[in-house]
Amino acid sequence: MVLYRKAIRDKIPDIIKKSGNSCNIKKLSDDEFLPELEKKLREEVEEYFESKSVEELVDAIEVIYRIAELKGTSNEKLEMLREEKASKRGKFNENLFLIDATDEG
Repeated sequence: MVLYRKAIRDKIPDIIKKSGNSCNIKKLSDDEFLPELEKKLREEVEEYFESKSVEELVDAIEVIYRIAELKGTSNEKLEMLREEKASKRGKFNENLFLIDATDEG
């Protein structure tokens, strides 16, 4: 038996069972699940850095969407906030890299 103790996607228990294995799961409350999702986000980002795989970015986005929902923000609102910030501060399209800046007050 392998101990995982982590947030998983909804269909993972069925996938495990269809492969001939078994698993134990616990359904957490939203308040219990949020910190587990935050751990999962860190895991997905670390996996991206290790593999550089776009698939890991997809996993991170899915976790981000659910975290936003648990914090009372819909995917549409999250996208609207992203667009507002992009409008005010720009995106990352020009590959700009800040070397230094003066701080005169």
